[in-house]
Amino acid sequence: MSRKAAVVALTALAPVSWGTTYFVTTEFLPPDRPLFTGLMRALPAGLLLLALTRKLPRGAWWWKSVVLGALNIGAFFPLLFLAAYRLPGGVAAVVGSVGPLFVVGLAALFLGERPTVKSLLTAVAAAFGVSLVVLRAGAALDLVGVVAGLLSALSMSAGVVLTKRWGRPEGVGALALTGWQLTAGGLVILPIAFLVEGAPPALTGTHLAGYAYLAFGNTAVSYFLWFRGIERLSASSVTLLGPLSPITAAVVGWAVLGQALGPVQVTGMAIAFGATLVGQLGPRKPALATPALAGSATANSAPVKAEPFSTTERTSTEPSSGPKHLATARR
Repeated sequence: MSRKAAVVALTALAPVSWGTTYFVTTEFLPPDRPLFTGLMRALPAGLLLLALTRKLPRGAWWWKSVVLGALNIGAFFPLLFLAAYRLPGGVAAVVGSVGPLFVVGLAALFLGERPTVKSLLTAVAAAFGVSLVVLRAGAALDLVGVVAGLLSALSMSAGVVLTKRWGRPEGVGALALTGWQLTAGGLVILPIAFLVEGAPPALTGTHLAGYAYLAFGNTAVSYFLWFRGIERLSASSVTLLGPLSPITAAVVGWAVLGQALGPVQVTGMAIAFGATLVGQLGPRKPALATPALAGSATANSAPVKAEPFSTTERTSTEPSSGPKHLATARR
């Protein structure tokens, strides 16, 4: 397996993991607590990574960590949940699947990645494939829900592009950077969760097991792989791995929960998966070093050399039954 293929495969594990969120939420967690679930996913994972790495941001990286944490997690989760509650699940998933198109535009603006016909067509094909998987006849639109879904996709897309642009500080690993973002994002969600949902629910052993999986496997490890992949792949290539999340959610729903998959859904999965594969192909190999635009580094932020993968280094939307869960499977 080539180095790039290995990077793509490891990065793809993140959206695949996020696709299991629906199953874990419905089978292991207390109902109707999406913001508390978002908080329990982000904050414990971030604090654990801070304890493991024992590195805190310095200088400009304090505010950069807050910005990245808010975009990738703190704003993304609440907006995603709002879209899920206001829209049918299929509509919310399709609205969220426009993220790769946002990334193409933002990458051209901030990273100098010129849009290509291939990148635009694969992004459209991925969104179309997701729509075949999750949309159902008679799906209704709600303006607030649509706006929230678009903003959630824009938030995540901006987070991907800025993570790519800023890289990470000299001497700081991807694990520490992941911890900074998860902690910052969790702290953003914390007051929102308590204002909207009130005090935490009483938790059983089953609930704690579900939250442990979401915090550490589904979030700490997955976001570490995601951010590491952003360093080594183009921004558009990374976001075109996103359709693997609703595909995984559909497969888990069929295999474990007995949900139906018809010919249209299978065709949509094939189209979305094909677009994901095509999105990883390019005319030239992407640089494996952390990208940094000329002049973008500060005294506290410098490009870093790519690190080889090591086996010793470890580190959107919560649904109801049926296709609605695919709206929340992105993260």
